[in-house]
Amino acid sequence: MKKIFLVVAFVAGSVFSLNAQDIADNAIGLRFSGGNGAGGEISYQKALGSNNRLEIDLGLANEFADFKATGLYQWVWSLEDQFNWYAGFGGGIVSDGGTGIYGAGVVGLEYNFNAPVLLSLDYRPEIGVAGGLDGLSSSLSLAVRYQF
Repeated sequence: MKKIFLVVAFVAGSVFSLNAQDIADNAIGLRFSGGNGAGGEISYQKALGSNNRLEIDLGLANEFADFKATGLYQWVWSLEDQFNWYAGFGGGIVSDGGTGIYGAGVVGLEYNFNAPVLLSLDYRPEIGVAGGLDGLSSSLSLAVRYQF
Protein backbone atom coordinates (compact mmCIF):
# COMPACT_ATOMS: atom_id res chain seq x y z
CA MET A 1 0.00 0.00 0.00
CA LYS A 2 2.88 2.36 0.80
CA LYS A 3 4.41 1.72 -2.62
CA ILE A 4 1.16 2.57 -4.40
CA PHE A 5 0.83 5.75 -2.35
CA LEU A 6 4.43 6.75 -3.16
CA VAL A 7 3.93 6.12 -6.89
CA VAL A 8 0.70 8.16 -6.96
CA ALA A 9 2.36 10.98 -4.98
CA PHE A 10 5.36 10.98 -7.33
CA VAL A 11 3.18 11.12 -10.45
CA ALA A 12 0.97 13.88 -9.01
CA GLY A 13 4.01 15.86 -7.91
CA SER A 14 5.57 15.54 -11.35
CA VAL A 15 2.41 16.73 -13.10
CA PHE A 16 1.96 19.74 -10.82
CA SER A 17 5.64 20.71 -10.96
CA LEU A 18 5.58 21.34 -14.71
CA ASN A 19 6.51 24.96 -15.19
CA ALA A 20 4.57 27.33 -17.37
CA GLN A 21 6.57 28.63 -20.31
CA ASP A 22 6.68 32.30 -21.18
CA ILE A 23 5.59 32.55 -24.78
CA ALA A 24 6.07 35.28 -27.38
CA ASP A 25 3.44 38.01 -27.58
CA ASN A 26 2.97 37.33 -31.31
CA ALA A 27 4.10 34.75 -33.84
CA ILE A 28 3.30 34.52 -37.55
CA GLY A 29 4.31 31.95 -40.13
CA LEU A 30 3.29 28.99 -42.24
CA ARG A 31 1.70 25.72 -41.20
CA PHE A 32 2.10 22.80 -43.60
CA SER A 33 -0.36 19.94 -43.20
CA GLY A 34 -0.94 16.65 -44.94
CA GLY A 35 -4.26 17.60 -46.46
CA ASN A 36 -7.53 17.83 -44.54
CA GLY A 37 -8.70 20.94 -46.33
CA ALA A 38 -6.37 23.65 -47.58
CA GLY A 39 -2.97 22.00 -47.13
CA GLY A 40 -0.71 24.96 -46.27
CA GLU A 41 -2.01 27.71 -44.01
CA ILE A 42 -0.97 31.16 -42.82
CA SER A 43 -0.76 30.89 -39.03
CA TYR A 44 -0.88 33.62 -36.36
CA GLN A 45 -0.50 33.17 -32.60
CA LYS A 46 -1.35 35.79 -29.96
CA ALA A 47 -0.36 35.30 -26.30
CA LEU A 48 -3.26 35.67 -23.87
CA GLY A 49 -1.20 35.09 -20.73
CA SER A 50 2.09 33.57 -19.62
CA ASN A 51 1.09 30.04 -20.71
CA ASN A 52 -1.94 30.31 -23.00
CA ARG A 53 -2.54 31.72 -26.46
CA LEU A 54 -4.93 32.02 -29.37
CA GLU A 55 -3.98 30.56 -32.76
CA ILE A 56 -5.72 31.58 -35.98
CA ASP A 57 -4.99 29.73 -39.23
CA LEU A 58 -6.18 30.55 -42.75
CA GLY A 59 -5.70 28.23 -45.70
CA LEU A 60 -6.61 29.01 -49.30
CA ALA A 61 -6.96 26.40 -52.03
CA ASN A 62 -8.30 25.89 -55.55
CA GLU A 63 -7.06 29.26 -56.86
CA PHE A 64 -8.45 31.01 -53.75
CA ALA A 65 -11.99 29.73 -54.41
CA ASP A 66 -11.96 27.54 -51.28
CA PHE A 67 -10.79 28.47 -47.79
CA LYS A 68 -10.37 26.98 -44.35
CA ALA A 69 -10.28 29.19 -41.22
CA THR A 70 -9.50 27.74 -37.78
CA GLY A 71 -9.33 29.32 -34.32
CA LEU A 72 -7.78 27.44 -31.38
CA TYR A 73 -7.28 28.24 -27.69
CA GLN A 74 -4.04 26.63 -26.45
CA TRP A 75 -2.20 25.95 -23.19
CA VAL A 76 1.62 25.74 -23.33
CA TRP A 77 3.87 23.81 -20.91
CA SER A 78 7.66 23.64 -20.73
CA LEU A 79 9.47 20.32 -21.18
CA GLU A 80 13.05 21.61 -21.34
CA ASP A 81 14.70 25.01 -21.68
CA GLN A 82 13.45 25.74 -25.21
CA PHE A 83 11.22 22.72 -25.80
CA ASN A 84 7.47 22.98 -25.07
CA TRP A 85 4.32 20.97 -25.57
CA TYR A 86 0.84 22.37 -26.01
CA ALA A 87 -2.79 21.31 -26.24
CA GLY A 88 -6.00 23.11 -27.07
CA PHE A 89 -9.42 23.16 -28.68
CA GLY A 90 -11.46 25.34 -31.02
CA GLY A 91 -13.28 25.22 -34.30
CA GLY A 92 -13.56 26.67 -37.73
CA ILE A 93 -15.33 27.09 -41.01
CA VAL A 94 -14.45 25.57 -44.37
CA SER A 95 -15.63 26.26 -47.90
CA ASP A 96 -14.89 23.33 -50.19
CA GLY A 97 -17.75 23.05 -52.67
CA GLY A 98 -20.06 23.99 -49.76
CA THR A 99 -19.72 25.66 -46.39
CA GLY A 100 -19.21 23.59 -43.25
CA ILE A 101 -18.47 24.12 -39.57
CA TYR A 102 -16.17 21.86 -37.56
CA GLY A 103 -14.78 21.43 -34.05
CA ALA A 104 -11.05 20.86 -33.62
CA GLY A 105 -8.49 19.85 -31.03
CA VAL A 106 -4.72 20.11 -31.15
CA VAL A 107 -1.73 18.61 -29.35
CA GLY A 108 1.86 19.33 -30.33
CA LEU A 109 5.51 19.93 -29.59
CA GLU A 110 7.47 23.10 -30.32
CA TYR A 111 11.08 24.21 -30.21
CA ASN A 112 11.90 27.83 -29.51
CA PHE A 113 15.27 28.65 -31.12
CA ASN A 114 17.62 31.29 -29.71
CA ALA A 115 16.67 33.31 -32.79
CA PRO A 116 13.05 34.52 -33.04
CA VAL A 117 12.04 31.30 -34.82
CA LEU A 118 9.51 28.77 -33.52
CA LEU A 119 9.30 25.29 -35.07
CA SER A 120 6.36 23.05 -34.17
CA LEU A 121 4.88 19.66 -35.00
CA ASP A 122 1.23 19.04 -34.12
CA TYR A 123 -1.66 16.64 -34.51
CA ARG A 124 -5.11 18.15 -35.13
CA PRO A 125 -8.28 16.03 -35.13
CA GLU A 126 -11.42 17.67 -36.54
CA ILE A 127 -15.06 16.63 -36.52
CA GLY A 128 -17.76 18.06 -38.77
CA VAL A 129 -20.62 19.76 -36.94
CA ALA A 130 -22.76 21.31 -39.70
CA GLY A 131 -22.93 22.03 -43.40
CA GLY A 132 -22.44 18.62 -44.90
CA LEU A 133 -19.25 17.82 -42.98
CA ASP A 134 -19.48 14.44 -41.33
CA GLY A 135 -17.07 12.17 -39.58
CA LEU A 136 -13.68 12.62 -38.07
CA SER A 137 -10.61 13.77 -39.99
CA SER A 138 -7.15 14.65 -38.77
CA SER A 139 -3.82 16.00 -39.92
CA LEU A 140 -0.20 16.04 -38.83
CA SER A 141 1.45 19.41 -39.45
CA LEU A 142 4.79 21.17 -39.37
CA ALA A 143 4.83 24.93 -38.71
CA VAL A 144 7.55 27.58 -38.88
CA ARG A 145 6.78 30.93 -37.26
CA TYR A 146 8.56 34.23 -36.65
CA GLN A 147 8.11 35.51 -33.06
CA PHE A 148 7.84 39.18 -32.20
